[in-house]
Amino acid sequence: MRTVELEDAEFIFTMRQDERKTKFLSKVSGTVESQKEWIANYKKRENQKKEFYFVIESKESQKLGLVRMYDFQNDSFCWGSWLIKEHAPKSTAIESALQIYEFGFYALGFEKSHFDVRKGNDKVIGFHQRFGAKIVNKNDVEYFFNFEKKDYEVTKEKYKRYL
Repeated sequence: MRTVELEDAEFIFTMRQDERKTKFLSKVSGTVESQKEWIANYKKRENQKKEFYFVIESKESQKLGLVRMYDFQNDSFCWGSWLIKEHAPKSTAIESALQIYEFGFYALGFEKSHFDVRKGNDKVIGFHQRFGAKIVNKNDVEYFFNFEKKDYEVTKEKYKRYL
């Protein structure tokens, strides 16, 4: 993974316009140019280590998806806006999740991760539960998850071949 750059605006915009992939994400509007403006503002937050937005790439630098880290609270980080291209390798989800946790827990020093998943997004809910995340709350729209570093260290052993 690498942080997004202005040159990624078209890729991000295209991914965010794919209604099949973004069914459970907040809607975006605008143009590629407005996406560039958003990235320019985001880069300021990145420089302050308040947020990170990554392009998920293959070893050959083929763009496979996107994922964000944001809403840093004391010892916890949130991640989401996770989009993976239709024909990406099957390991892309596991590899990108592991990389998010490695960065959040070890590079940034967080002890927990919190995130939400919209109800009906069964594939993603199941993924997070298999990884060891726990549902700690819910409302009419979303499930709220927590995942602690100590639980990640167990999960990491299970999936270490993907690191």
